[in-house]
Order: sequence, then C-alpha cells, then structure tokens
Amino acid sequence: MVVTDIGTLIVRSPEIRNGQPRIAGTGVTVRRIVGWYQLGLSPEEIARRIGHLSMAQVHAALAYYHANREEIEAIIAAEEELASELEQKHRQQRSDAA
Repeated sequence: MVVTDIGTLIVRSPEIRNGQPRIAGTGVTVRRIVGWYQLGLSPEEIARRIGHLSMAQVHAALAYYHANREEIEAIIAAEEELASELEQKHRQQRSDAA
C-alpha cells in the first residue's frame, strides 16, 4: 500500500507560475482548478478534462482553495484586473489607429 501525505500535493515555486500554489509535479495552478469548479464542473469532470490529474490532486487543490479562499480570490481579482486593463489598452490602440 502506498500512502500519500496530502501536504505534498500542493507546492509553490517562485520560478513556476509566479509562485502561485499549484499541483506538485505539474504546472496546473489551484486557481485553474478553482476556475473550472466555479463554472460548475464537479471534481470528477475536472479530473476528466485535465486527464493527467488524479482525483486526489483535484480535491487537494479544492481543499487548498477552501482553506485559503482570500489568497485565491485575490489572484483571481488581479488576473481579472489585468485582463480588463489589457482589453482597454487594445481598444484604445484600435481607436487611435482608425
């Protein structure tokens, strides 16, 4: 029998994904799993869509989110703000070119 310490399933590395929490051994961030979850996908559906993840990894990401909701929500808000700024800049450039 192989026993996995669940504390080893989520890691951070400053050089990978800007240090965001991610599933160990992958580039899949907790934020990405949460995004699918917030769209209404079940953990089983997320594991199927990201085929190289186990159910344990998906659940670990969701557990991390629920235990650290403020951190992940801040990451989501920062990404949304950046996307909005880039969209606005793009619109301005198109407008200036016309």
